Amino acid sequence: MKIIFLISMAGLFYTYVGYPALMGLLARLRPRPWTAHAITPGVSVVLAVHNGAALLPRQIEHLLGLDYPNIEQIVIVSDGSTDGTAELLARQQHPRLVTLILEEHGGKAVAVNAGMERATAELILFVDIRPEIAAGAIQQLVSNFADPRVGCVAGELVLRQDCHDAASAAVSGVYWRYEKWIRTKESIVASPVGVYGGFYAIRRALAVPQPDGMILDDMFQPLSIIRQGYRSVLDPRAYVYDTWPKKIKDEFHRKVRTLAGNFQLFYLAPWTLSPRNPVFFQLFSHKVMRLAAPYLLVLLLVSTLALSGSSLLYAAFAAVQIFGWALALAALRYRVPVLHRIAAPASALLVLEAAAVVGLYRFLFTRGPLWKIWNSNKPSASAAGSETVNPARPGSLGSAAEKNRV
Repeated sequence: MKIIFLISMAGLFYTYVGYPALMGLLARLRPRPWTAHAITPGVSVVLAVHNGAALLPRQIEHLLGLDYPNIEQIVIVSDGSTDGTAELLARQQHPRLVTLILEEHGGKAVAVNAGMERATAELILFVDIRPEIAAGAIQQLVSNFADPRVGCVAGELVLRQDCHDAASAAVSGVYWRYEKWIRTKESIVASPVGVYGGFYAIRRALAVPQPDGMILDDMFQPLSIIRQGYRSVLDPRAYVYDTWPKKIKDEFHRKVRTLAGNFQLFYLAPWTLSPRNPVFFQLFSHKVMRLAAPYLLVLLLVSTLALSGSSLLYAAFAAVQIFGWALALAALRYRVPVLHRIAAPASALLVLEAAAVVGLYRFLFTRGPLWKIWNSNKPSASAAGSETVNPARPGSLGSAAEKNRV
C-alpha cells in the first residue's frame, strides 16, 4: 500500500505541478523564439456548422466585416442541417462567400475536410459559429507565418462569464487560466499539443485530411503539422472571445466529448503515442497523464485509508481527501450559495475527473460514430440551393496533404 500511495501521489504531483513547473523552467532557460512581422498572405476562412440557423446570420455578418485586408474567401459548410441552415446559405450572394451543403450529417471532420478542399488561399483559418474575433486579431495571427518554420498558429481565447454557476465559472476561469499558461509555455519551448479549435490558422500546403468521425481537429491538425517538421505556436495578442456552458451539467457533457475525443485520437492516429510524434513527451505529460488522474486519485484515497491505521499523518490525509470530495459533491448537489462558491474549484476538479472516466466509457461502448455523443439529432437531408457535395468524394489538398494522409 505504501508503494501504491507513493506512485499515485507522485503521478498526481507530476501531472498537476511537476510538468507545468518543468515547462515554465524550460520556457525561461531554453526558449525557442520565432519571427513575427506584418505580412498579408491570402486567407480562406473555413466554418463547419450543423443546425446553426439561429447564430449563423450574425456570424456571417461578423466574418464579412473582419478588418484583415486579404480574406479571399469564407467557406461555410452545412453538415446535414435540418433547421433552415441550408436555405439560409442558399440565399447568400456575397462574392467572397462559398457555401457547401452536405446532404448527410457526417460530423465535423467530414465538413471541415470538405471546406479545406474548397480553400484556395495560402492560409486556412478555422473558426466556429460562436466566437467573436477581435479587431486586428487576424493580422496579428498571420504575422507569425513570417517565420517559415511555423505551420500552425492559434490565438488567445478569452472566455466570457455571464450568469455562470460557480463550478462552471471555475472551469472557464481558474482551470482555463491554468491550461492556457501550460500551453503558452509549451509553445515557447517547442509546440503546444492542442489549440483552441474556434480560431487557429494553418498553411494550406500542410493541411492533412482528418479521418472520418474525428472529434478533435484542434489536436489532430496541429500535431499532423508538427509531424511534418513545422511548429505550432500561440499568439497571446490575437484575441478571440467565446462563452463556455453556463451550467456545470452542460460543461460536464462538453468535457466528456472532448476527453472521449482524446482516446479516439490515440486510436485513429496511433503515431501520436510513438516516437514519430516530435512532441510525444508533452502529449504524454499533458494529456495522457490527465486521463490517468482519476484512477490515481482513487488509488491515493484507497491506499491512504488502508494506511490510516498505522499513522496519524495518513489518517489526517485520508480525512482531508474525504472532506474535500464530500464538500465538492455537496456543492454540486445542493447549490447552497456560499458553499457553492467556496467549493467551486473542488467541484470543478471533480467534474473534470468524472468526465475523463465517462469519456473513456463513451469511447469504448458508444455504438456508431463517436461524434454523435455531442448531438443526438439523426442525420437527414438538407434542402438544395447551394452546391451539394458528396462527402465520400475523394478530394485533393495538394501533394503534401495526400502524402501525410492518416
